[in-house]
Amino acid sequence: MVGEGLQENSVRRADGTGQGKIYRNPVISGFYPDPSVLRVGDDFYLVTSSFEYFPAVPIFHSKDLVNWKQIGHILDRESQVNLDERRSSSGIYAATLRYHDGRFYMITTDVRGIGNFYVWAERPEGPYSDPIRIPYGNIDPSLMFDDDGKAYVTAQNGEGAESHIIQYEIDIRTGEALTEPVVVCRGDGGVWTEGPHLYKINGMYYVFCACGGTGEDHRELVARSSHVFGPYELYPQPVLTHNQMQDHPLQYIGHADLVDDRNGNWWAVFLGVRPVPSSEGSFTLLGRETFLAPVIWTEDGWPVIDNNVGNVGFLMETDGLLAPQEETAQLEQDDFDGSVLDLSWAFVRTEPKNSYSLTERPGWLRLKGNALTLSDVATPACVLKRQRHFRMRMSACMEFHPRADGEEAGLCVRYNDSAHYEIGVKNIAGERFVVVSCTMKGVTEGIGRMKLMDDAEAAPVFLAVTSDEEAYSFSCSSDGQEWRELGSAPTRLLSTNVNAGFLGVCAGLYATGNGTACQTPADFDWFRYEIL
Repeated sequence: MVGEGLQENSVRRADGTGQGKIYRNPVISGFYPDPSVLRVGDDFYLVTSSFEYFPAVPIFHSKDLVNWKQIGHILDRESQVNLDERRSSSGIYAATLRYHDGRFYMITTDVRGIGNFYVWAERPEGPYSDPIRIPYGNIDPSLMFDDDGKAYVTAQNGEGAESHIIQYEIDIRTGEALTEPVVVCRGDGGVWTEGPHLYKINGMYYVFCACGGTGEDHRELVARSSHVFGPYELYPQPVLTHNQMQDHPLQYIGHADLVDDRNGNWWAVFLGVRPVPSSEGSFTLLGRETFLAPVIWTEDGWPVIDNNVGNVGFLMETDGLLAPQEETAQLEQDDFDGSVLDLSWAFVRTEPKNSYSLTERPGWLRLKGNALTLSDVATPACVLKRQRHFRMRMSACMEFHPRADGEEAGLCVRYNDSAHYEIGVKNIAGERFVVVSCTMKGVTEGIGRMKLMDDAEAAPVFLAVTSDEEAYSFSCSSDGQEWRELGSAPTRLLSTNVNAGFLGVCAGLYATGNGTACQTPADFDWFRYEIL
């Protein structure tokens, strides 16, 4: 186990009373940033950003805000979004989830695509409509339905220090603007005032927004007015930030969304990161994760969460908790027995429909390597899921005997197109090797190699990637019992701090012909993810 600072230990009822007063953050670990939440009756639903990954905008369900289960994706077909040419950290940005008159609405931005749009469905898991575009705003649009049924869009506009929040009414049937946009908040003088949400609470309108960029100066602001278009009064200090607490193990917090529970208590979900200390400076490996904290209302009606006080941490105690938090499973295994992939899997940019199958060899995932690699701005043959823990081990059993030079398949960990690691079986000049590769700043280097015996053609190969806060190590085995380590690489090189962007590491399975489509498929019997 690692220390409380990085919060790697499994979730247990730490108070020992069984009353469930204590929960652990993050409530959704791994690369699930920019959370938006709503309540419908006794049910809570939450969505997050997905950037270049598809299906896009994962949606989760909970009865209590601390135990979440993914129930689908909002954007799951090409008629809704096509990310073919999106570079890493482009694509689908912050989404907002809202409910009105029997319909669920999700509004978001396809950056460098069709811009701002929303979709709707009658069930939270979908299917959702094709996009309805809206005319104004840069990124991070949000929806609010007023008591009279009018629909308002609140969105970020401008850039950098000129970034501000605009608001306008729309026709929810068509997306047409019914009013001109009005500036409702310019922030507190910092850069990138963004991520807005509009609420009407006790007759007052509140605009929440993030400011300071998504790094160490990140903070959440709130302004209020008695009229939907203002003028808005800005609360004189951030209502959520740790930007003056550099030693706190939870950083970059902000981009919050509010929800009330069935008991009348208010909560905030928001993003944050768990920095890893190192001699070269701290770094973020898992990306921005989803955290939860109670909202406190001041006597004069302002909502506050934590302004550099340290109220928000990894171990949270509150009398308002709706249910105990369940223990985290230490081992997850996918045996690929179904006809569709588990919801935790995702593709890069689009679904590689001709590059994978769960039916050609039942009980196995078959990857058919195309000409593309993980370094291409395209759709390689790979399936990935979020890395959710610093100390983890993923492994797979694979049958693959490549016939042509360059054919390759195995396990990978990916930050973006220019930063990723692989361990795989590869045909090199007619011989079969297990190879370990490291790609940094777009340059690929081999860091380990082992020749496989020719008489093992029909035998499976077992591959594993193990990580801690400092390094990934890459191992192979012929029987899944005795392992040989072939190389290691620093975790820091797959961090946001080294590569920029807005992502977290994803891990999974890949196949490639390295320039030519593979003649031989790679078959995976199972994939395991274990918390160490």
